[in-house]
Parts: sequence; C-alpha cells; structure tokens
Amino acid sequence: MAAIGVHFGYTCACVAIFKDGRAEVVANDAGDRVTPAVVAYRDTEQIVGIAAKHGRVRNAANTVVKVKQVLGRSFKDPEVQKHKAESKCPLINKGEQPFYEMTGETSRHVAPQDIARLILHKMKETAQSALGAVVTEAVITVPFEFAHAQKVALREAAEAAGFRVLRLIHEPAAALLAYGIGQDCPSGKSHVLVYKLGGTSLSVTVLQVNGGMFRVLNTHTDHSIGGESFTAALAQHLAAEFKRSFKQDVSGNARAMLKLMNGADMAKHSLSTLGSANCFVDSLHDGMDFDCNVSRARFELLCSSLFNKSVQPIKILLEMTGLTTSDINQVVLCGGSARIPRLQQMIKDLFADSVTVEACASDILLREVDESGAVVFSVLLPSGTPLPARRHHILSGPGHLPSLCLELYHKSTQQPERLAKVQLLHLITHYKES
Repeated sequence: MAAIGVHFGYTCACVAIFKDGRAEVVANDAGDRVTPAVVAYRDTEQIVGIAAKHGRVRNAANTVVKVKQVLGRSFKDPEVQKHKAESKCPLINKGEQPFYEMTGETSRHVAPQDIARLILHKMKETAQSALGAVVTEAVITVPFEFAHAQKVALREAAEAAGFRVLRLIHEPAAALLAYGIGQDCPSGKSHVLVYKLGGTSLSVTVLQVNGGMFRVLNTHTDHSIGGESFTAALAQHLAAEFKRSFKQDVSGNARAMLKLMNGADMAKHSLSTLGSANCFVDSLHDGMDFDCNVSRARFELLCSSLFNKSVQPIKILLEMTGLTTSDINQVVLCGGSARIPRLQQMIKDLFADSVTVEACASDILLREVDESGAVVFSVLLPSGTPLPARRHHILSGPGHLPSLCLELYHKSTQQPERLAKVQLLHLITHYKES
C-alpha cells in the first residue's frame, strides 16, 4: 500500500492519497474533507473532530483546541503561555512541560502528544476507510518555522497513532508537490509564491523551483490573523444584531459568544460559494432563538480591514526577497480561508501586472551528423523551458576546422523544422595528437 499524506494544522487536519496522477484529499465519516483538530474528553471516552467541536459549548473545560500551538514546547514558552490564557481547558505545569487538566468523576492530566495522537489516529482511520486497506506509512507536513523539538514531538505522536513516518516535509513544499509544480519541467528556474491562510495564522513563502528542486528564498508568518479573525468579526456583527433586535447584550457571555462563533463559522463557509447565508442559533440567550441573514457584501464590508491586512505580507515578503509581482510565475493558495472570494480577487489584482513567462512551445533541437554520417537531432531546450535560457553542448569533429555551422530546429507534428542557422568563424580548436 502506498504512503499517504497528512496535514496536521492548528484548527483542522486532513489526509490525502495519490490517485490518478494527482493528490486527492479524502472525506471523513461526516463527508467533510477537513476534520477539526479538536478533542473532547468525557468520563469514559474521547471524541475527535466535528462532534467534539460542536460539543464544546457544553464541555469547554474538557475540550482541547489548537494543540499544535503547544506541541513540543516547554511550559515557559511564550506560545504556551499565550495558549494557556486563551484555552478554556486548564493548562498546568508538570515537570516544566504543559499538560491539560481534565475534570469529571476523576481528574487526569493529558500531554499534548496524546491529544495529537488521537487526531492523527482519526486521520489514519479516515485514510483506511477511503482505501479499504490498512495504512501505516505516511508523510506529514510541518510549518517551515517548526523547531526540532516540535518536529520530534509530532513524529512521536504519529508513531504512537500507528504510523511509520517516512518523512516530515515543509508545508510550502507539500503545496507544490500536491499540484505537481516543478515536477514536469526538468530545467529552467521559476518562482512560486505559496499563500496559506489557516485558522489561526497567515504564512507567505517564496520558493525557487529549478529542475524539480525547491529552494525557499524567504518566508513570513503572522500569528495575529487567521480564519478565526474573520469568524470573530462576523460573530461580533451577529451579537450587535441580536442586541438591536432583542435589547440584550451577549458580547460578555462566553457561552453565547461561543454559539455565535459556531454559527458565524458555518455562515462564513457558505458565503464562499453563496451570495448570502442564514445564521440560526438555538436558545442563544434566555431561551431566545436568533435568526439572521448575512450577505456576502456585508461580510466583505465587516472584514475590509482584515482583507487589507491579509494581503500586506505578500508585498513585504517580495520586497524582502528582492522580487516583484512580475517575477512570480505561479501563486498557490492554501488554507480554508484562502477560499474567500474577496481575498482571492485581491490577490489576483495584486498580480495583475504579472507577465506571461516566455517559454519554449516545443523542443528546440540541434542538428548533428554522427560518425556514420547519419543526421541526428539533440534536444537543447525541452518544451516548456522558460526563456531566455542558457545551455552547454559539446560538439566533436576533426581538428583544424576553420568554421562551424549550427542549425537549430524545433519539433513539429510532422518532422523537425529549421528555426535558425548560425555560422561560427575563426574557431580556436583544441585537440590531442595521438
């Protein structure tokens, strides 16, 4: 059985298989291609995914979200302290390591690696259900800025989930591999920008692709903005609408706002494909139900400042790298929030001045004569090679040649057609006497 690819994000996880020459993200048991990276603990069971996310309203103290933020970090790490302040599930210090404290009939302490193991095991089950066979080997993506300790912790969690980890690869490189970028052209340099807007962070990376090899030129990550920022803006709008309709302010009610966040999140997803979305919350406050319709135009207006903040890192990174938008050959969008139409349009407008890169429409051939006198054609520039291009080709022949004539052809449907004839005079030849 071939290996699978696993993406373990801050808010969601997904698994992909290679099918019919392309990477295909498979659906889970709920029919969704992404699974919330949420784990809820109850007295006798652990719940992973969408059910855990929806049950967070009633079981917030025993529900873990964004475990990737603390995975492989010490308790004193600033990111862990930030997570501790935001988490509804208590985080404690145990041997200078962060542990979640679960309450119930019996209290217990759970390590972040155990939370990650449950999520990764869910991914393993999803892949096995899709393939109808046991899956053990996996390639797992990691952020470019992941430290060694974080990579070790993720690998250990995956192994505990039953995977044999073949490799950890950086997320930008995984995005290029998923779309086959750089794999079909063996020569010629190009630049690709990978834009990833996930649930809690935005990362922009510029890579140079050359002969199937990827080189990261520069990367920028902003943890102050993510998909949840757009959800929160919409939830605040819904709270204001509820106050206007019912004269009740729920902005300070944690449970009510969590309900609105869930409703806003579903509405946000719908607005990526529809012009309007209905948000209904059952018993939002004092038994009152809330029903509100939000148009895509209203959503875009509410989040206008967030959209501007989301595209600004592209300009900053290109300036840091010494490139312009016209130097970027392709842009790859990743992350659930990159599906927002307004954001996609702003990125398109940013690269509107990008020129089409000149490339060989067909193979460029050099006509030669072999030792037997037969005509042969050597490929100098394969089809698709970005131009201008430089190639080295060794010619052989008898010594003391006063001149040389080179004929360049291109491959057509019938037979090679001549493009140019180059006459080289006053050659300096090098030869060995036998």
